[in-house]
Amino acid sequence: MTTSTRSPRMPVLFVGHGSPMNVIDDNPYREAWVQVGQMFGTRWPKPTLILCISAHWLTQGWWLTGMDNPKTIHDFGGFPQALFEQQYPAPGAPAWVSQTARLLRQPHTGAPVGIDLREWGLDHGCWGVLKPMFPDADIPVVQLSMDYNRPPAEHFALGQQLKALREQGVLIVASGNTVHNLRTMNRSAPDDQAYEWAIQFDVWVAAQIRDGHLASLVNFQQEGEIAQMSHPSHDHFLPLLYAAGAADADEPVAFFNEGYQLASIAMRSVIWG
Repeated sequence: MTTSTRSPRMPVLFVGHGSPMNVIDDNPYREAWVQVGQMFGTRWPKPTLILCISAHWLTQGWWLTGMDNPKTIHDFGGFPQALFEQQYPAPGAPAWVSQTARLLRQPHTGAPVGIDLREWGLDHGCWGVLKPMFPDADIPVVQLSMDYNRPPAEHFALGQQLKALREQGVLIVASGNTVHNLRTMNRSAPDDQAYEWAIQFDVWVAAQIRDGHLASLVNFQQEGEIAQMSHPSHDHFLPLLYAAGAADADEPVAFFNEGYQLASIAMRSVIWG
């Protein structure tokens, strides 16, 4: 999957992160993340900065992490101690955040994006996928929060603002899931099986992406029951809208990790560019 040419423009990633255990389990999902990380420096240049949009940082308004050394947040419970011992000491990028926050505009007010200096850090939706991809933790990482109270179209619109960052060596990594319903998990289900509604919605998402109908993802709730079942709350779908907004409808797109966990979590991941 490598080429001899190197484009200065970074790709855009949407990563289905699934269970926090994927960061330490030896499974195909984690292995795919490792392989994607190895493409940087071969197929693409190494990013100068990673901007991550995770399903797990929901705020009033939009915020960027602006600290020098963002902490590793273990925002989960009931998992083995080995998972809580994981650290991802990537540096922050305060100067870049100060400049970028003035350029990005909150869609509903036009105000600049806020800067968080103490509240957050890197949650498991972020470090859980970046640690396998970039284990040296030597690339600055900044998280962008999501205002869950705002309509999907505004999340897509802010994603469109991020597109220009790709020309600056910034890798945009959106982390969520195309299907995410923890209420209906089946712990005995193998990774190649899922509920019919989960498969149908995941296939619908894939078709919009494959056909370049990226703006139509904003209307995902119009898919009715399969959308409602796939996202009782849509925090894990919203990151996809940022990635889709930052992508071009006509640029090459590829899927990986096209499987399911626990019958109701789709691990589908996407690379644009």
